Amino acid sequence: MPVIPPMPPPRPSQPPSAPSHQHSSGHHHSHRRTHQHSHSTSTVTTRHVHYADNKLQSNTANGHPSHVSPSNQGHPSLQRAASSQHLQAAMRQPSSGHRQRVHSTGNAVPPRIINVAPSQSHQHIRIHNGHFEYSACTGRKKALLIGINYTGQSRELRGCINDAKSMRRFLTSQWGYHDSDIVMLMDQTTNPRQMPTRKNMIEAMQWLVKDANPHDALFFHYSGHGGQIPDQDGDEVDGFDEVIYPVDYKKAGVIVDDDMHRIMVKPLPRGCRLTAIFDSCHSGTALDLPYIYHSDGRLKGKHISDSARAQKATESDVISFSACRDDQTSADTFQGGVAVGAMSYAFVTALKKKPKQSYQELLRSVREILRENYQQKSQLSSSHPIDTSLQFIL
Repeated sequence: MPVIPPMPPPRPSQPPSAPSHQHSSGHHHSHRRTHQHSHSTSTVTTRHVHYADNKLQSNTANGHPSHVSPSNQGHPSLQRAASSQHLQAAMRQPSSGHRQRVHSTGNAVPPRIINVAPSQSHQHIRIHNGHFEYSACTGRKKALLIGINYTGQSRELRGCINDAKSMRRFLTSQWGYHDSDIVMLMDQTTNPRQMPTRKNMIEAMQWLVKDANPHDALFFHYSGHGGQIPDQDGDEVDGFDEVIYPVDYKKAGVIVDDDMHRIMVKPLPRGCRLTAIFDSCHSGTALDLPYIYHSDGRLKGKHISDSARAQKATESDVISFSACRDDQTSADTFQGGVAVGAMSYAFVTALKKKPKQSYQELLRSVREILRENYQQKSQLSSSHPIDTSLQFIL
């Protein structure tokens, strides 16, 4: 496994003064709804994760007390997370409703990491004012798939591990990815190196982008709990950073969007593709990409500051499809009697039905599948302005 560079002290954060989803008690909550499909066996309920066990954790290594648990109140619910089965040879390791986001009620411990980015293939190569280049996706293909069901925890989910397994089959059967170049982290394992802990997730992110080259095709998939914490550096217009929750988040802390961007996006060379799929709550800008699109290809309004947009735009070719807007939750549900995440299911289903689609067509296809039973609205974002009429490739 790659060695993580030393991390700066965790960034303390204050509880939001005006959270977007709040009960009268003032605690943040997450929603996960499942709905019943007429053509599938699925029970749909509104799944809330109740985080009544929030405690003020102390980071003894840095001497900073931190809240690291998200809080949720209300109806019982599940949140999506996929767990991985094995770390592959590349990691030098033997292998052995709605989804809803979670809000942090206190200080989260964000890991600070630097990574090299993954690559993905693209058919069209164009230079935009010499600032970026589309990837041809003709180089090496690598994938990191993370599924966390939080097995045995009070906020346990059901479909996240299934999502990771399904995504692996999808990538290997239809897009030319090889098992030897896919790392999976899931909490359904006895191998400690394969558990989706914060440390393992960070190292796997670093592996994904390590030695990335132009026209490589990298793929990142996360299925699990998601949430928000107060923004500390002023880049978020809504005042909140988006976070994802490792299986050990209560002790180790969450992973913040700023850090995922720093690890997986900034190190990528021009023309290298990273495609990210987030099946979690509040995931609209989970990778902190500066451009978000309507389904007709138009850019959406400003969601980050002007200075942050300039800073987070890249010459690499980074694309993210997320389960919902930052202010929405996502579903942990059932399809054909199998527990799945609504976003993961919709993404794979849309491309299986029609492998050749433009970016905006794919966004519409995913939204149409979700619209049948869910309120969540999938988001498309990028690290540079893209022509959404171009064909989407992995």
